[in-house]
Amino acid sequence: MKRHFLLLLCLMIASLSVYARGYIKKIDPPQTPPGFTLMDLDGEPHQLSDYLGSTVIVSFWASWCPPCRKEMPSMERAWQRLKGQGVQFLAVNVGENEETVFLFTADYDISFPLLLDLDGKITEQWPVQGLPTTFVLNPAGKIVYQAVGGREWDEPELLKLIRSLKP
Repeated sequence: MKRHFLLLLCLMIASLSVYARGYIKKIDPPQTPPGFTLMDLDGEPHQLSDYLGSTVIVSFWASWCPPCRKEMPSMERAWQRLKGQGVQFLAVNVGENEETVFLFTADYDISFPLLLDLDGKITEQWPVQGLPTTFVLNPAGKIVYQAVGGREWDEPELLKLIRSLKP
């Protein structure tokens, strides 16, 4: 039932994201997100708190979500442009198993961590409003921007905004 609701929300957002292209909402005042420890596809744990001091892009997504699939290549291009500049990307998969996410990587070459929220408990703790929902955290670990729906994360305006948050 929850998956069907998220799919419907994902499709609604896909139709709206054409109008929201490039726009992300500023969160003022910045909010402290719930912490998490999630495993990546190699079984390595990632704690959100380990990324304090870096700008962190946290994207909640699913392989069955069309706008998620559409935006993932632009996230990879943005990651390639920003890595080594105090920026980290984390993609939190919502409710899919390791095999499903691994199969996704056959079509999408992603080099930043893909994390598994197998039971969706972490996703429920964050203010996710559909898939994809992406949060930009400043180096102090606070949510400063939120994007609901797909984006082209390698657009110059978004790259400039992300770079401006460096410590």
